[in-house]
Amino acid sequence: MRGMHLAAGNPPQFALVDVNNFYVSCERAFNPRLAGVPVVVLSNNDGCAVSRSAEAKQLGVKMAAPWFQMQGLARRHGIVALSSNYALYGDMSSRVVSILHGFTPDVEVYSIDESFLRVEHLQHLYRNRSALGQAIRQRIAQWTGLPVCAGFGATKTLAKLANHLAKTDPAWDGVCDLSALDDLERKNAMEKLRVHAVWGVGRRLATRLESLGIRTVKDLANADPARARQRFGVVLERTVHELQGISCLELDGLAAPRQQVMATRSFGTEVGSLAALREAVAWHVDSAATRLRAQGSVAGAVHVFIQGNRFRPTGSQGHAGHAGTMVPLEQPSDDNRVLTTAAWAGLQRIYRAGCAYKKCGVMLVDISARQQRQDSLFGSTAGRSPSDKLMAAMDAINHTWGRGTLRTAAAGLSQQAQWAMLSEHRSPRYTTRWNELPVVK
Repeated sequence: MRGMHLAAGNPPQFALVDVNNFYVSCERAFNPRLAGVPVVVLSNNDGCAVSRSAEAKQLGVKMAAPWFQMQGLARRHGIVALSSNYALYGDMSSRVVSILHGFTPDVEVYSIDESFLRVEHLQHLYRNRSALGQAIRQRIAQWTGLPVCAGFGATKTLAKLANHLAKTDPAWDGVCDLSALDDLERKNAMEKLRVHAVWGVGRRLATRLESLGIRTVKDLANADPARARQRFGVVLERTVHELQGISCLELDGLAAPRQQVMATRSFGTEVGSLAALREAVAWHVDSAATRLRAQGSVAGAVHVFIQGNRFRPTGSQGHAGHAGTMVPLEQPSDDNRVLTTAAWAGLQRIYRAGCAYKKCGVMLVDISARQQRQDSLFGSTAGRSPSDKLMAAMDAINHTWGRGTLRTAAAGLSQQAQWAMLSEHRSPRYTTRWNELPVVK
């Protein structure tokens, strides 16, 4: 499948399209009154800033800054804090990807707000790649209200670098095509960027490179690939090649099946009862099992864990540390009921009465393809078909009407469970709940 749509004979050209301040931009798309206002979106349980508007960044709000430490700054400057609205963000991300597929079938979804594209086969449709980038920006803005930037390059690493330039330098007007620059212009652009701007070069690696005199992107592009491999490994060798315009990384059009599927989240308040923990564990099993089936897999074992509040002093009354256990299944399964039964058995082993817990989670492991599922020696396959049909119906209903519409009774009937995550500032789920649709007055 890979490369099936690519024009023969054309050298590869990649694009990276990235939504600016994605979570904040999704909120502003449905609440225009947030435009020009400093906005932060908070992590689970309204803990830390995970997305910041340009105005909030200018006020000095750092990524992952705890919300309780920003209270004074927020009051002085009118910072608006919103809880993470994952249903909205996931749906808006899917809409952006759908729009990108309208330009080319060769799309790799890299993250919730970034996608790589192969675009060399589109060059006859547009005056140049900058015109293509502006067309992408205009269509996404018109159809979703989200602002994006686009970067183009002969490799994925150069496209990522070009996107960084497009976002940080207004002179590019949101689109940067490094392939359109001559060698001198490209080197001048690279010379202005510190080496940590390169995709895959973290702070620690950047410090090591700088100790060797490799301080800018230009320095790394001029490095000897063989020496980079000798000192730092094959990954940095590929990065050097990519900065030199030699494509080493293809699009991953189909994501590889996960070898582990995890679902976990902190509670809004501490939980001490086994019944509440059982509900929370079952909810996480439902979530993990849905993703397991989506990739066509079954799990051979379930790992369940519970964790106390790490801010409680060790040895204090009600303190609980971290405890987990693995429960193997008799037969690999993707059935919520089977997986929940196993997770509950593990929970019973590790639960300590009288302790307060702040987090729990499940991890599905020993994953294999559903078609390769092997039954036990004395197991019966008679129940497999009804189980598959039931799970397929459950997934179809939840896909149409939203996650949690149909779930196992074990996950609880209340939408406001004791263990539910704090989300005091969440905006409506405008695109996935009928009763939360935008209203025009």
